[in-house]
Amino acid sequence: MLRLPEFNMITPNTLTEALDCLIEPNTTVVAGGTDLYPNLKRRQIKFRNLISLSRLRELREISGDEKKGLVIGATVSLTEVAGNPVLKSYYPALAHAAHLVSTPQLRNAGTLGGNVCLNTRCMYFNQNELWRRSLGYCLKAFGSVCQAAPKSRRCFAVSSADTVPVLVALAARLRLRSSTGEREILIEDFYGKDGINYLTKKPDEILTAILLPPAGGLQMNYIKLRSRNAFDFPVVGVAVALEKNDANKVVRARVVLGAVESRPLLIKEAEVMMGNKLTQEIIDTVAKAAFKQARPLDNTDMGPAYRKRMARELTALALKQLV
Repeated sequence: MLRLPEFNMITPNTLTEALDCLIEPNTTVVAGGTDLYPNLKRRQIKFRNLISLSRLRELREISGDEKKGLVIGATVSLTEVAGNPVLKSYYPALAHAAHLVSTPQLRNAGTLGGNVCLNTRCMYFNQNELWRRSLGYCLKAFGSVCQAAPKSRRCFAVSSADTVPVLVALAARLRLRSSTGEREILIEDFYGKDGINYLTKKPDEILTAILLPPAGGLQMNYIKLRSRNAFDFPVVGVAVALEKNDANKVVRARVVLGAVESRPLLIKEAEVMMGNKLTQEIIDTVAKAAFKQARPLDNTDMGPAYRKRMARELTALALKQLV
């Protein structure tokens, strides 16, 4: 049985207290812990201090509406996101993506902020200590080689959060707080290109809220491919957000792939939809661009060639369903 290592659990009553505690070295925050605790058990990561956000009520609220946009606290549970009436009606892809995460028990504990900050995954890294030591430590485990791409000096662990491709497609913003102030950034700027340094968040910052833009006339969709129809992380995820005018022509479009790289992959060529009706020819063009841009490696379930091909098929399907 894998056991948690020893650590100090700190439970502040205010955000200011939490930020003061975060100054200490070898410290991180924990909300639901559905990803953090298993990683600690496998000795993939080590922290002396964990700061629980469980008592910070201001991080557990959803405010606003579909006309002005929503502000979702970082510790709102995935179950709440999946079941919120406003999200289900006006941001259905986000509610659907939250519903597809893991199992009911883990969605009850897991949070939207935790999913946004989810650690990158790789089948050579997400193993117990004995397995990793026997094979030889990879770059993400302080080794000298990437097991998925031995000639590379970059870690290719993948971004596997279900809600993130949808949030990027919606052009959501993130609110971050530190002891020196507060800032907001586009969610796509929150992620780095490397599987080790996968977040641009500063060590003394806490993600406090996810900000959704006004729903307007947005149409959206999310499709997830995984080994089983429950519990598993995605091996490919496709999120689409479109807005059409009265002439049924696309005036805003974003297509995002998840689980194929170390960060969500925004398909720039999706802009070809702008000013056009969503015809089969346009759909095929965008799907082909997704196939070309996706470069998965053999470091998750299912082979990279199959996942690359499914990036094209699922992109086409996600767009067809919006037609």
